[in-house]
Amino acid sequence: MKRFLNPLNQKRWKVFCNHRRGYISLWLFLAVFIISLLADVLANNRPLLIFYQGKVFTPFINSYPETAFGGELELEPDWQDDYISQHIEANGGIIIKALIPFSYNSINYQRPAPARPSSENWLGTDDQGRDVLARALYGLRTSILFGLTLTLGSTLLGITAGALQGYYGGAVDLAGQRFLEIWSGLPVLYLLIILSGLIDTGFWSLLIILLLFSWMPLVDLVRAEFLKAKNYEYVLSARAMGVQTHRIITKHILPNALVSTLTYLPFILCGAITTLASLDFLGFGLPAGSPSLGELIAQGKNNLQAPWLGVTAFVITSSLLILLVFIGEGVRDALDPRIIHD
Repeated sequence: MKRFLNPLNQKRWKVFCNHRRGYISLWLFLAVFIISLLADVLANNRPLLIFYQGKVFTPFINSYPETAFGGELELEPDWQDDYISQHIEANGGIIIKALIPFSYNSINYQRPAPARPSSENWLGTDDQGRDVLARALYGLRTSILFGLTLTLGSTLLGITAGALQGYYGGAVDLAGQRFLEIWSGLPVLYLLIILSGLIDTGFWSLLIILLLFSWMPLVDLVRAEFLKAKNYEYVLSARAMGVQTHRIITKHILPNALVSTLTYLPFILCGAITTLASLDFLGFGLPAGSPSLGELIAQGKNNLQAPWLGVTAFVITSSLLILLVFIGEGVRDALDPRIIHD
């Protein structure tokens, strides 16, 4: 890691590593993220691999008819039924199944819903008979990917708006500030609920709706850095030498502005995940049936007789947010010039 960083960033990385909570939380978050990305492999009602009559099949990726495995129908097998599995094994085939033999939408018809945790359903099932652990894995993946995408988009828009306002000043800054005052005064939650009710929300449509409002927190921070840095001698010298405006913004001022901006990114990610969970909890988020942390929280609220639902939702959501907060604290200390130069 160190050989890819300049001396200043090496000091920052060292400070971050010395912040034990932030450093450990970063690795735990990366582990959770990687595990969630492997949700299709870890939790699936379809077999991962089938070796049958000298051929290799991948049912968790591709669909095959029953006839491919010696069945009678030209339809995809019901893998929760043991008929095809027993037929394959009886004819010398090998089936490799997922660690959790349920997907986020597969239903365990063998147990009354909601079912308590057991060796079959490690965290029990919800009120529709769906495996809670499988839905939690898929929900984590959706929440983290949604949060990362929203954070990236918000950061790009916020930095761009703040940089233009701070560098050009004058009428551009005045118009931008008046627009921000009006836009930030809108009742965001109500508008989100109204827009979500008017259109069929999916991952991308909901992302665009949230992106309309989530970019504003960074604007004032970046704007202040540009207003301050544009009068520094090295910027004035670059301008006098005829350096193009976009190069002054991106090469001379922006790197300094990013130092303070990066401190906010874990907290923006935390807010993005919380917003998605809140909308899903209220029923205005992702389509019905989609795996999400907010839907899992709603399951716990609606099924107080099944405490494992509420406990699972609370532990997973709160643990994820705590990890992000600790990472943010570590980044804040790593970018603090008072700590770096001690």
